[in-house]
Order: sequence, then C-alpha cells, then structure tokens
Amino acid sequence: MAVVIRAVRETDRPLYRAPCGACATCDVRTMAVCAALADDEVEALESIMTATHLQANEMLVQEGDPRSKVFTLTSGMLRLSVGLPDGRRQITGFLLPGDYLGLADDEIYTASAEAVGAAALCAFPVRQMDALVERFPKLKDRLHRFTRAALRQARENQLILGRLAPVEKLASFLVLLSDRAVEHRLPASPVSLPMPRADIADYLGLTVETVSRSFTKLRNQGLVAMPDPHSIEICDRRALAAVAGLPPH
Repeated sequence: MAVVIRAVRETDRPLYRAPCGACATCDVRTMAVCAALADDEVEALESIMTATHLQANEMLVQEGDPRSKVFTLTSGMLRLSVGLPDGRRQITGFLLPGDYLGLADDEIYTASAEAVGAAALCAFPVRQMDALVERFPKLKDRLHRFTRAALRQARENQLILGRLAPVEKLASFLVLLSDRAVEHRLPASPVSLPMPRADIADYLGLTVETVSRSFTKLRNQGLVAMPDPHSIEICDRRALAAVAGLPPH
C-alpha cells in the first residue's frame, strides 16, 4: 500500500509561541535537550521556541532544504528517509519523544522527516539556538550526548542491515526498538509500532510481504505476540535477541 505524503511548506504551517512555563510541565522535559538547563535558565530556550503540530504523513523538513530550524519531538513519531537514485526511499530511522532533529545536519537537511501519526514538536531557529549553546555550556554538553547517541543508533542501523536473513533483521529491529523505548521511559514490551509495514520494509531493505512472513515466523516460534498490527509483545526476549545476534540483557 502506498504511503501518501502531505507536503506542507514551513511558512504555511501554523506556528504557536509556547506559553511561559511550558517547558516546566512538558512530558519530555527530563529527556530532551532542555534537561541541561535549570528552571530559571530554560526561559531563555522558551523565548526562541515555537510549537509545531503535524498530521499523519505530513512532512516537517525535506532532504536538501536549507537548515533553518532544529527540533525536539515532544509526542508522536517521525520517520527519517533519504531518496535513492531510482526514485525509491530508504528510511534511515525513527524518532521518539525527546529526540532531537537537526543535530547532524550542516547547511541543509540531509534527510526528510515526516510524521508517522499526529506529532508535536518544539522548533528552534538555528542561529538563536547556536547562540544559546555558546551561552550555556551545559547545553553544548547535552547536545554532545545526543550526538553520541545518534552515532550509536547509526551503528545499530548498520548492524540491522548487515543481517543476512529477513527474520534476523526484524528481530534486531524489535529488540533495539524495545531498548530505545526503555531509554525513553516507555515499557520494553509491548513494543509500539505506529508505522505501517511499508515503513518497516523500507527501513530493513525488505518487501512488505517478507516483513509480514517474518512476523509470522517469530510469532509461530513463540517469540512475539501480536495483539494488534501496531503492538508487538515480546514473549521471550532472550530468544529473540539470540535470533538477532544481540546480547540477551
């Protein structure tokens, strides 16, 4: 099934200035970049922040566009993708609440970012954010931590794509997504999969049919259960990690 992408220019999207004190009550305050700042310092971040809301499949930024803003995802999920020479897309990752978008980019966005479902973000102009980073060294240290996490996730992506068997790729994807959920203070199981199977296929370099067969194999082996298409219960994490070739912890 084709995924319909709704492209909206940044200037067309309604932006909302966050009310004073919004960061203090934000659900991802302790996980996001703003966790580096004390309550009396975070007002400086709020002063440059605008709230952005996306509908399902709405594009936030497009690969190759000038990098004008950086973002913190506060709810929902984003898919990151790059275009291939033959017109296809390669999904390179999924962002969870608390994740930061735009850190690895320079003058342009190196990947497109679209909402999987309804999503909300905090947007910060690049120049003003750079000034705050220089003003608050703790903020710079926090961004360095995010950079290290992004590098780790890139290695995990290579690990997944390097698996030979489709079922190994899917098992790796589920285990690592479960680990990321725990890092974001979400349950390790069930694993939330709001994205369609086509997204998972484009991420793993497989066909949708192969992804579906791999889910069935894992379920038949008693490693996972599928209460609904967007929720995967991990029944035997140790065995699932063994299929993935990952440590059992």
